[in-house]
Amino acid sequence: MNRLAGVTSPYLLQHADNPVDWWPWGPEAFEEAQRRDVPVLLSVGYSACHWCHVMAHESFEDQETADYLNAHYVSVKVDREERPDVDAVYMEAVQAATGQGGWPMTVFLTPDAEPFYFGTYFPPAPRQGMPSFRQVLQGVHQAWDERRDEVTEVAGKIVRDLAGREISYGDAQTPGEEELAQALLGLTREYDPQRGGFGGAPKFPPSMVLEFLLRHHARTGAEGALQMASDTCERMARGGMYDQLGGGFARYSVDRDWVVPHFEKMLYDNALLCRVYAHLWRSTGSELARRVALETADFMVRELRTAEGGFASALDADSDDGTGRHVEGAYYVWTPEQLREVLGEQDAELAAQYFGVTEEGTFEEGASVLQLPVRDGFVDAAKVASIRERLLAARSGRPAPGRDDKVVAAWNGLAIAALAETGAYFDRPDLLEAAVAAADLLVRLHLDEQARLTRTSKDGHAGANAGVLEDYADVAEGFLALASVTGEGVWLEFAGFLLDHVLVRFTDAESGALYDTAADAEQLIRRPQDPTDNAAPSGWTAAANALLSYAAHTGSAPHRAAAEKALGVVKALGPRVPRFIGWGLAAAEAVLDGPREVAIVGPALDDEGTRTLHRTALLGTAPGAVVAVGVVGSEEFPLLAHRPLVGGEPSAYVCRNFTCDAPTTEPDRLRTVLSG
Repeated sequence: MNRLAGVTSPYLLQHADNPVDWWPWGPEAFEEAQRRDVPVLLSVGYSACHWCHVMAHESFEDQETADYLNAHYVSVKVDREERPDVDAVYMEAVQAATGQGGWPMTVFLTPDAEPFYFGTYFPPAPRQGMPSFRQVLQGVHQAWDERRDEVTEVAGKIVRDLAGREISYGDAQTPGEEELAQALLGLTREYDPQRGGFGGAPKFPPSMVLEFLLRHHARTGAEGALQMASDTCERMARGGMYDQLGGGFARYSVDRDWVVPHFEKMLYDNALLCRVYAHLWRSTGSELARRVALETADFMVRELRTAEGGFASALDADSDDGTGRHVEGAYYVWTPEQLREVLGEQDAELAAQYFGVTEEGTFEEGASVLQLPVRDGFVDAAKVASIRERLLAARSGRPAPGRDDKVVAAWNGLAIAALAETGAYFDRPDLLEAAVAAADLLVRLHLDEQARLTRTSKDGHAGANAGVLEDYADVAEGFLALASVTGEGVWLEFAGFLLDHVLVRFTDAESGALYDTAADAEQLIRRPQDPTDNAAPSGWTAAANALLSYAAHTGSAPHRAAAEKALGVVKALGPRVPRFIGWGLAAAEAVLDGPREVAIVGPALDDEGTRTLHRTALLGTAPGAVVAVGVVGSEEFPLLAHRPLVGGEPSAYVCRNFTCDAPTTEPDRLRTVLSG
């Protein structure tokens, strides 16, 4: 009996009709394996994963394969986005054993949940040196029946090895000038000056590293840091990874030149990149950065917003190509003939030149991914706008990629921060309203009376899985951004509730190290703990940044001390692997700069002078600066206490490191003070 029909995960629901007798993760599945004396097949993936769909179609929908699985295994299906803790623990084992990892992840476990054999995608027939999935199933079954002692010995050794893989934590002190300079040097060595970005193919958007580079430039004036950030942002925005018609970014580029993306669109990527481009515009005034920030924000609201006001997790890479086949990228790519059908001969020729569509194609089967190649000469902007509009309208008639509708707390926190700031910078109240609506949903549906977070929801129903560290940290980050933009102190209060859980339930009291799961969470074979930033900020570095901002707002010494202790790992890792600790490096920049605490007081929030000072403060580039705005005498924010008007005029107060500048009523003066 397949037991996935009643779950909230869209990924698991995609497997609810498989002939495999799937179980969701839980003690019942392992009790069943113990009762039957069979191993557990753990299959981990996510809704937008292309190869997860491929393996499902080839193997999990195949009756003979399902019959073999049902006879010899208890099969457990996990959505890695709902259970990042389960994913992290077993992915660490896969990577330790094989040197690589990825999804779908296929792990064989004892009934005690101890892993003993690993893999990712297995084909239905032997291919390119890989055994078939049936061969793997038969081999594992034979080993379980005939060499049980060997299997349990291997499983025990793996668990012991994982327990010994403790993080080299450093000396629990924040990085200083030397470590940040070494990190910048390391990034310079890995930078691709011809194409932007870091390293070779595949190329992922280095969102957190870009934030570090922008903050480092703001604090030190290092032009090289700004150049790397600006050039990378331009290359990504001109490449195929960016949707040139509808806005928003695909997950990564399969090549070094940003031409062909892996087409799935993730909420976290778009939230992070929206914020990066908004911050780049704030630093440089770049029109390209402004356009991309707004288009990405509009994409999130238009295509990922749910009926309840939250934001869906992802859009699939695959869609129907019009013939009934599900093909990667089918929704997004164009041939010259398709351009002619929509635009006519003359405009199709212009579109092909403008978007880099060729007869031979840049993708598969003669199709091209739209790009914006750098070109010389005059371009008729009105004509290009008309072409984009017509192509977008035509594309909307194609079968759309599937959407994973579950709301992940952490990723919605990132979206709230991005939309709040983008809305404020560009005078787009609709974006701010979308951020507030998502925050309201998290409070209503994901927070209980003790301010404990639920990881996911779907269709207005909370999921069963507890929030992990990244949920608490990223939602706090979103609430802190809302507090600065709206002047509503309730968001600061909610952030405080979440960060108190971080201090009590996720932090090692002695060392200050952070864990991905709470002390009272389900006990797995190992308590996951990963400080490195990957596709999104790690819970560890996100928590450090949020703790630091909250301490700047409130003057809380325990939150400041916890942030500084947590950043000790950045001192250890920043000079060695700066590409994988970018958000931690960005937080360290804020520590070195203060961060600055800005209080804006005025006779009313809608007073023109108050609004001007508030906007000026939000546009300041000083790393990690926090902003509080309110009427004189307000108790909404601690930073507003004892801040009178100066000469009866709206006034700005800027402090850092227990020292305050003289208050000012002049936006130009405030702009200078907050210029980094």
